[in-house]
Amino acid sequence: MPKNAVVVGAQWGDEGKGKVVDALSEHFDIVARYQGGANAGHTVVVEGKKFILQLLPSGILRPGKTAVIGNGVVVDPLSLLKELDAIEKAGIEVGDRLRISDRCHLILPYHRTHEAAAEQARGVGKIGTTAKGIGPTYEDKAGRRGLRACDLRDPEVFRRKCREVVADKNRLAAALFPNVQPLDDEMIEQYLAAASRMVPYLTNVSAYLNAEMQNGKRILFEGAQGTMLDLDHGTYPFVTSSSATAGGAATGTGVGPTRLGVVIGVSKAYATRVGSGPFPTEAADADGEELRKRGGEYGAVTGRPRRCGWFDAVALRYAAGVNGLEALVITKLDILDHLAEIPVGVGYELDGKPIESFPAEIEVLERVKIRCRKVPGWQQDTFGIKRFEKLPAKAQDYLNFLAEQVGVPIVMVSTGPERDQAIWMEQARAGALLAAS
Repeated sequence: MPKNAVVVGAQWGDEGKGKVVDALSEHFDIVARYQGGANAGHTVVVEGKKFILQLLPSGILRPGKTAVIGNGVVVDPLSLLKELDAIEKAGIEVGDRLRISDRCHLILPYHRTHEAAAEQARGVGKIGTTAKGIGPTYEDKAGRRGLRACDLRDPEVFRRKCREVVADKNRLAAALFPNVQPLDDEMIEQYLAAASRMVPYLTNVSAYLNAEMQNGKRILFEGAQGTMLDLDHGTYPFVTSSSATAGGAATGTGVGPTRLGVVIGVSKAYATRVGSGPFPTEAADADGEELRKRGGEYGAVTGRPRRCGWFDAVALRYAAGVNGLEALVITKLDILDHLAEIPVGVGYELDGKPIESFPAEIEVLERVKIRCRKVPGWQQDTFGIKRFEKLPAKAQDYLNFLAEQVGVPIVMVSTGPERDQAIWMEQARAGALLAAS
């Protein structure tokens, strides 16, 4: 059986998974996205052209590769069609290379308006959502009142189900969000019109992927957001509403966990976070601002400035355990080129005592003191370097230190936004971890 792989964010998202998936997809036949929605933007640069993908798996950019949107993804049909139009306009032929699970739950206008109103009502307690309707859609899914992509196949079924849900949502809005305008049949017809383009892509994704594996095809499972935003294992409640860890690849595609293959974690050489919530190694000073400026740390979807800080080895060790990481990819190494020394968070303390594991309580995370190790910087240009031995010796030392602290070997280092601006470590090739079978 050929080897598959899962790519997962090891921090708070925005680690550069889009570029990593794009680079790895050369060695795979199918790229399958397994969770999240259009709140997660993957940025890929190909020959100087930037693509921001919100729902489409990054593999769609490579000719001959099939892109799959799994059942764990929540889909706004209008956003999806807009994204398809954008990449086709940019010269990417989709054709029959896209499959969408007919079990995907649909994001509809009331999900977005209600989320925005609820977030506004929280005041200073805002979670920092993108107001894309992601959370409310997953709430409806768990509450067994959601509408799914398969409902679009039969217009009368969709109309009936949608009218029932809209009536309930309008009553809820009248009671809780009086400024939200009620919805009517116009919205239903708008989404049915979109269905004529979306329905041909609908597939039983579980059956499709399992059959393709039996035929010898290799699958790359693409996660969105990151481990620290996982609904179960992240910094709850400042998290996303889906299973962003590697385990979500099984539930989000219908492929059994024994068939997922190697798990590859992606982390920046430093750390960032968007929105509210604890961020133990945050550099809320001039250093953090310089990282934001050099790294272009603004949300691919929202444009919001990201909070910046230092590599957190405690969080990465936790992510390694939760995901079963076997390999690590480090991105944006070149952003640290200017520093004479680089702090790395190697331990947490609370009230003067070390904490052995990553705490569950937000109140504890907000109080922890960071034990930092200052690693010498290299103050040389690493942008675009493609061989490890060509890196400055101190940059090599920094990467080796990170791998030692996390306990996971680094198999790839990104040194720029282009797909070929990367260093592949020899152990990755020698061990055939990522090579084509």
